[in-house]
Amino acid sequence: MHCVFCSHSDTEVIETRISDDGGVVRRRRSCSKCSKRFTTYERVEELPILVVKRDGRRERFDREKLRGGLLKCTEKTVVSAAQVEDIIGKVESELKQKDTTEVESSTIGNLSARHLKKIDKVAYIRFASVFRRFVDLEDFEKELKKLS
Repeated sequence: MHCVFCSHSDTEVIETRISDDGGVVRRRRSCSKCSKRFTTYERVEELPILVVKRDGRRERFDREKLRGGLLKCTEKTVVSAAQVEDIIGKVESELKQKDTTEVESSTIGNLSARHLKKIDKVAYIRFASVFRRFVDLEDFEKELKKLS
């Protein structure tokens, strides 16, 4: 590691600390040339999750976009903001466990719907109607029969 003050390449680690969650290593270093101290951080590089849209476009997974959809379908229901955050966390965790960094948007919708279905059926139907693009009353009836 090069010194941030004099760019000398010989620095010594004085102290190492691991963060509470274990995701970051903090190191205090000292330069052997100028004797100044500085801190470096080491993190695991996470690969971004890319969402493959229906039209083939790819975009980064956006928690805010998922949150917006879930909040809209849970309006005026008993589903709390904490439950919505829990769903988002579970979906993101399941996506990170997959063998690929690219995931179909339908996969995100299915995961979200599955978690939402366990909490509130009305919110689930609202979400499914948009996600699965219901076009007429028969689509709603089919989904309601599945719930019964």
